[in-house]
Amino acid sequence: MNKRGFASDNNAGVHPAILEAISKANDGHMVGYGDDPITKKAVARFKKEFGEDIEVFFAFNGTGANVLSLASFTQSFNSVLCAETAHIQVDECGAPEKLTGCKLIPIKTSEGKIFPEEIKKHLHGFDFEHHAQPGIISISQVTELGTLYTVDEIKAITELAHQYGLFVHMDGARIANAAAAQDLPFRSFTRDAGIDVLSFGGTKNGMMMGEAVVFFNTKHARFTKYIRKQSMQLFSKMRFVSAQFLAYFENELWKQNALHANKMALLLESEVAKIEGVTLTQKTQANGVFAIIPAEIIPKLQEQYFFYTWDESRSEVRWMTAFDTTEEDIYGFAKALKELL
Repeated sequence: MNKRGFASDNNAGVHPAILEAISKANDGHMVGYGDDPITKKAVARFKKEFGEDIEVFFAFNGTGANVLSLASFTQSFNSVLCAETAHIQVDECGAPEKLTGCKLIPIKTSEGKIFPEEIKKHLHGFDFEHHAQPGIISISQVTELGTLYTVDEIKAITELAHQYGLFVHMDGARIANAAAAQDLPFRSFTRDAGIDVLSFGGTKNGMMMGEAVVFFNTKHARFTKYIRKQSMQLFSKMRFVSAQFLAYFENELWKQNALHANKMALLLESEVAKIEGVTLTQKTQANGVFAIIPAEIIPKLQEQYFFYTWDESRSEVRWMTAFDTTEEDIYGFAKALKELL
């Protein structure tokens, strides 16, 4: 299906600069499994961004990166605390639970974010063998509802976690959109805010494939290379993932792409807000727009522009923009929506 729409930033193509980097990396033979010079340069680039004393592991996809992150900090008797809307809870087919053995504890949320007062309710049963032991808190930046944590909100979570001996993982599948929206360096709301391990995504922002697991608490990276192999996330031709990250950071391509996607989401929000019969359910902070529209028009609108229903029970839909979304896409969609209403 070659239909433009707002289903997911995963549906967008690959940025030409990324494709060019992959093509250049295809010259000649190089050692596999990450021992190539391109991968070493990519790791060095991450260290420039986050600090020299980090560990970086490349993976195929976001689910794999999340599993590697969680598995490196837990035992099978631990529990993982997360928002009820978290990707690890809703959209990873139980992979984190299957591959780590940990129990996921979903925390109710209306905006995709969780806060210390809600987390505290689940911090009990320590040293009691009949209860799964709280081990790690996982938050998403951007959240699955398109909202953003502030630096202070993240610090409040990490301080609470560390007070109780827990760790904090950040699912950064859309971390570029968060950094661009808040005009902050990656480090400010990850490492400097107390995050222990980060799933750093690029696929949703113009890359073809590949994510990075970035350890700030590096003593827990000791066995990650073995976990990565067991989890089938070790790419033999690693240079083709690494080359993408080099291009991604070059001239802040990540920021250009994310700023554009965010700008298009704000334009989309502005246009649909003018239409009677549309109720926005979240403030647009990154590249996602959430709204309630009459259920009967959804299939008709999807025939013209592909998108997903987010919550069928209340006719809530999700519209995602990407680095290649155009103003024409926005205005055409708004026109079609208005006509149907």
